Amino acid sequence: MTLPAAAALAAAPADGPSCYSRLTNEWICRQYVEDFRPEIQHATVEHLQITALAVLLGLVIAFPLALVARRFTRLESTVVGLATAIYTIPSLALLPLMVPFTGLSKTTVVIALALYALTILVRAILEGLRGVPDEVVESARGLGYGATRLLVRVEVPLAIPVIMAGLRVATVSTVALTTIGSLVAYGGLGNLIKDGVNSNFRAELFTASVLCVVLAVVLDVVIVAAQRLLTPWSRGVRA
Repeated sequence: MTLPAAAALAAAPADGPSCYSRLTNEWICRQYVEDFRPEIQHATVEHLQITALAVLLGLVIAFPLALVARRFTRLESTVVGLATAIYTIPSLALLPLMVPFTGLSKTTVVIALALYALTILVRAILEGLRGVPDEVVESARGLGYGATRLLVRVEVPLAIPVIMAGLRVATVSTVALTTIGSLVAYGGLGNLIKDGVNSNFRAELFTASVLCVVLAVVLDVVIVAAQRLLTPWSRGVRA
């Protein structure tokens, strides 16, 4: 923030109408939102960007890993175990470990969150592909579908519901985990939450926390809508 929370509280008039001042420190404060709108918007946009980039990178890494695990069954336990092991590393340890290589940057947070998402995405993609009926696969092969065409035209579309379910969980989880980026000054709304906690600025803490929840809900709705668009046949079945 251009004006630190502690300084804002100190500078606010004690006898004014403000819901944040030297004598007033309310949780819900519309005036705070109006006065600090640029900072709140910047933090929200940054939070959304980091989340989207992390989930996208996670998908790019998870998809080939899931294909390898399905193709080479001996490697499945290794791939899944590695993805799960990464998730067990505390964020307070993972980010500092990456700083020497990626610096105090947004890249550090994106990579860390993408690695955390692997444990969910790899399993979801693997289970989705395995859930494709064998008779459908055999029919496609009988029609002359090669491995690549079979994967793109048959297996992936039929696996979308399961993959999307995993994507929803990974996205909502990433929205929450993005706040840890405040350790390297790139936490989006996490920066406001951290600042609000350190300075006991209730309006800042409450507003940032609510926006995190709103972002998670909005992104979840967007993914559900995307799934419906990608699987029109499922709507017909329910109808």
